[in-house]
Amino acid sequence: MNTKDISAAKDPDLRASLVALRRASQMARRTAIQTGTNLVVVKDGQMIRIPADELRRQAGRGKGDS
Repeated sequence: MNTKDISAAKDPDLRASLVALRRASQMARRTAIQTGTNLVVVKDGQMIRIPADELRRQAGRGKGDS
């Protein structure tokens, strides 16, 4: 399902889910930065650990979701 499909969903919870996931992603990034821990994400089927230092650099450049 793509973003356009979700935004047109009849279920209001489903319509709001993408925004909620983005908000949770930002909170996880902030928590990893505050605690100095890695953020673990799956990108292109591969598990990637992003160190807190890299998250700080991305935040400084205004770079968001991964």
